Amino acid sequence: MKPDDFIPCAIIPVFNHHQKIEQVLLQLHALALPCILVDDGSYSECADLLTALSNRYEWIYLLRLPQNSGKGVAVCEGLQLAYRQGYSHALQVDADGQHDLSDVPQFLHWGAEFPQAVISGMRAYEAMPAARRSGRKLTDFWVRINTLSGHLKDSMCGFRLYPLAATAALLQRQRMGRRMDFDTDILVRLYWSGLSVKNIETQVIYHDDVPSHFDIWRDNLRISWMHTRLFFGMLIRIPYLLRR
Repeated sequence: MKPDDFIPCAIIPVFNHHQKIEQVLLQLHALALPCILVDDGSYSECADLLTALSNRYEWIYLLRLPQNSGKGVAVCEGLQLAYRQGYSHALQVDADGQHDLSDVPQFLHWGAEFPQAVISGMRAYEAMPAARRSGRKLTDFWVRINTLSGHLKDSMCGFRLYPLAATAALLQRQRMGRRMDFDTDILVRLYWSGLSVKNIETQVIYHDDVPSHFDIWRDNLRISWMHTRLFFGMLIRIPYLLRR
């Protein structure tokens, strides 16, 4: 890809994560990445801060959703907006400061080198809390089945670079998981669409002072239902997946 054709931005879904968001934004700006903030119906304390930040910094675009609809909805809205605005790639970053943004140059390098691939973060198992580690191992097992492949190493990591043309085309024809089931759902479906996945080792920094929005019962049910849908989708794609 020619340098002039590689035009990345960052997309950050935000729901009441005001503690770290300005720090995240300034780190991305130091890496010359314009940012699309997607306010997913945050309460006034966070919503007011996002408005102030977007007014203060011209490289921030604020997209505000009228009510909380879930991480998946927020990211999909941001991806489609980025594509309409002329960006070629979008880096998905969490608002809670958990992602190691010193790895961003690697994502951008490999995105320019492999413009039709998804560049996906891959966290070390041993660095994860025990409860998250067991959930990831189960999802990794089902992803291997649903892709008939070991190429997707960490489908639950929300730190990744999307090629926007292919991603926007997928979103036009397929509804994605709306909440915590989103990251795995879209990565598997992009792989089904013919995109390759390149994995980059990355660290995640877990902050005790930043609340998690993961609902252990509802989100685990959503993820289980997502794996079921993907399994039946895999069955009709077996010949294609085996050829890959």
